[in-house]
Amino acid sequence: MAGSLGLLAMFGLPSLSAAQEPGQQVILVTGSTGGLGREVALGLAASGAHIIVHGRNVERGASLVDEIERAGAGSARFYAADFGSYEKVRDFASAILRDYERLDVLINNAGIWLEGSQRPVSGDGHELHFQVNYLSGFLLTRLLLPLIVDSAPARIVNVASAAQQAIDFDDVMLESGYSDGRAYAQSKLAQVMFTLNLAAELDGRGVIVTSLHPATLMDTDMVFERGLRPRSTVGEGADAVLKQVNSPDVKSGEYFRGLQLARAHDQAYDLQARAALRRLSETLTRR
Repeated sequence: MAGSLGLLAMFGLPSLSAAQEPGQQVILVTGSTGGLGREVALGLAASGAHIIVHGRNVERGASLVDEIERAGAGSARFYAADFGSYEKVRDFASAILRDYERLDVLINNAGIWLEGSQRPVSGDGHELHFQVNYLSGFLLTRLLLPLIVDSAPARIVNVASAAQQAIDFDDVMLESGYSDGRAYAQSKLAQVMFTLNLAAELDGRGVIVTSLHPATLMDTDMVFERGLRPRSTVGEGADAVLKQVNSPDVKSGEYFRGLQLARAHDQAYDLQARAALRRLSETLTRR
């Protein structure tokens, strides 16, 4: 079983191929093989949705698909893709466009927070937090956007953080003064800025785009690995994400802290900064 799953992942194919039923809601949750993403995927599947499970670990992906299938309410399919590689993101998007005729909800949840003073760099040459947490989600969203618009009414949810720090456009890749906290915080602000840009772009087209800080220091592997004490649960975070997917009261362009409407970092509302981020993102992802 493990060998065949690895072979399928190598070629960008789904590890399990349960198809959605006609009319079944299709939801892609990136980074859903563990932590918050896993809890969100289970919650959405329980309501009968078809979940596109994404992650890097094939065994964990297959395990989640199996759990969803055994529960009997929803269905699922797993795709392996490393967000540290634009090539893998493009392959992933191509597979989704090949295999699905609709995409009702995209939840950009995949993310990292790496501890250490050494600046990590992706194979594409970018600071790794900025690529994994923001640029790859930007690229994936852009590639899937025609399908999402065609599926309207639809939603895009960007799982950001209250940890936000202004982007220095003279040193976006943090070649000077790197810190893991700064890298994480600016990548998360970039997600909020992207949300506002995309919400304005899609106004009147039936796609609601929102972002949120789901909960503070949830009991995830990422928090435990840094030696931090959790202050909330993935269940609390999942409730906040599910509100973004299901609530009729959520409006495009809004940012939430948990279940409450909130204000993001001031730079998120700077139109010049948002325009600069869009130009930079398009250049770096070759869009």
